[in-house]
Amino acid sequence: MTHRMYAARQRNIGLVALALATLIFILPFLYIFLMAVKTKQEASLFLFNWPAEWQFWTNLVDVVETRNYMLLLAYFNSTVITVGAVTLLVIFGAMVGYVLQRRPSGWNRVIYGCILIGLMVPPAVVPTIWVLQGLGLFKTIYGMIFIQVAYGLAFTVLLYRSFIGTIPRDLDEAAIIDGARPWQIFFRVILPLLKPVTVTLIVVQSVAIFNDFTNPLYYLPGKENVTVQLTLFNFQSQFQSQYNLLFMNILLVTIPPLLVFVFFNRQIVAGMTAGAVKG
Repeated sequence: MTHRMYAARQRNIGLVALALATLIFILPFLYIFLMAVKTKQEASLFLFNWPAEWQFWTNLVDVVETRNYMLLLAYFNSTVITVGAVTLLVIFGAMVGYVLQRRPSGWNRVIYGCILIGLMVPPAVVPTIWVLQGLGLFKTIYGMIFIQVAYGLAFTVLLYRSFIGTIPRDLDEAAIIDGARPWQIFFRVILPLLKPVTVTLIVVQSVAIFNDFTNPLYYLPGKENVTVQLTLFNFQSQFQSQYNLLFMNILLVTIPPLLVFVFFNRQIVAGMTAGAVKG
């Protein structure tokens, strides 16, 4: 009887926690959606109520057509930056993690220390801008890609290094006996085994880079370089704000990362758990 009571209590606690988590995550999105379908006058009241007049399609078209379809250009720029940065992060992060795990040397501690510094020390904006200007990469998509790679490489390397430690060294030795070269061992033997952590990194870093607001604001000025988060400035100014269009823009920007988390939630948890527990 006591065991049944304890099990029922645990189940009730779990249901209450699930209900609270659902409210915490669902209510903000519901509020954004309701604000996005209201008229300009009704949205300015900031009330959490059902709209008196639905203007979903009108607001959607207005947001897309604003400033010569700037939102479409922003989606293109953000997609290019995200795909380019994540690709480089996966390749170089896996390579560095493999070397740190499989090739012990005196430099490993120095490299590992630099990685930890990259995680702890906040980036300096002004010196970074000077470096980008000196390299001719300031105000360019390529420069923004390299910035995202630099900021995300430390976390990527640590996760790959932890996961590679779970792969038996016997596989490396068997490949060497078969005559495989070092690059063949990595790309043909090790890299395919990193699929769980790779999927996790792709999803997590893609969402973070796609939703990044501050870095494009600092390092990627110019209307031709606009990203999705910077389009929020289109509907809010010192003298006039169109909150219904602002929330519609927020809704359009939020949907892609939300869908990624919904469809890849299990892969994210599996990859993070595998790397943490086995490492």
